[in-house]
Order: sequence, then C-alpha cells, then structure tokens
Amino acid sequence: MSRRRQKADEFQHLAGDISPEDGSDPKEFHAKPWNAPKQAGRKSQQLCEQVKNALLGAFAACGDPAVQAAMVVAVQPAPHSGRLRVLVGVPLDFERASVVEGVERAAGFLRSEVAAAISRRHAPELVFEVLPI
Repeated sequence: MSRRRQKADEFQHLAGDISPEDGSDPKEFHAKPWNAPKQAGRKSQQLCEQVKNALLGAFAACGDPAVQAAMVVAVQPAPHSGRLRVLVGVPLDFERASVVEGVERAAGFLRSEVAAAISRRHAPELVFEVLPI
C-alpha cells in the first residue's frame, strides 16, 4: 500500500472558506472552563463580610487618628479567599498619603485582629487600597 503525500495546492480550496474561527484567538478557542477565574462563592462572601466587620472595629481601636478616621468601604477576594483586597475610604479632611502610611504601619495589627475574629486555620493576606471618598 503506497502512501501519497498531499501537496499544498490540493488544500488551496480549503483556504478560501470563511469559518467562525477565522481571526479568533486560539487561546480563547482552546480555553478550558475550569481554568477560568472563579466568581466568589457564598463562603467567600461570608468571609469578606466577617473581615469587614472585624476591620471596622480594628480601625477604631488603632492609635493613629488618620486610620481611625478611615473607613472600610468593601472587602473582596483577590483572586481567592487567601488574599483579600480591602478598599479603604479616606475622609476629605485627611491626606491620602497619611492614611496610606498609617494603614501600612498598622497592617500587622489589623491582620491579627482579623485572625482573632474569624475561624480559619490561616489568616488571609490583606491588601489595602486607599480611595478618596
């Protein structure tokens, strides 16, 4: 049985056809649904709410007046519940830089307060993002 290799010109008629995959990214075409970023589930939302409540009390207990005046706007998983993004609002009468500096100094204290308030084996890492209100 002989095998005949097909020549490039025999495939020429296939190249003229327009298909839905033309011009699309092959990474998107072959992407698996289990590799996509997951939405925060019910338990992650519960954790974020617990952390937010714990941080509200911890901000009030902090000794720095700039941190005491700041408020927690939201807590979101980033990208999962092992790392949480904390959105901190700054009042108009305080400088944003002083609040950023105060939150960075108090980060260890804030994480320990969160660890005491939630019941998990490992305390989540807190990433603070300071926003003007």
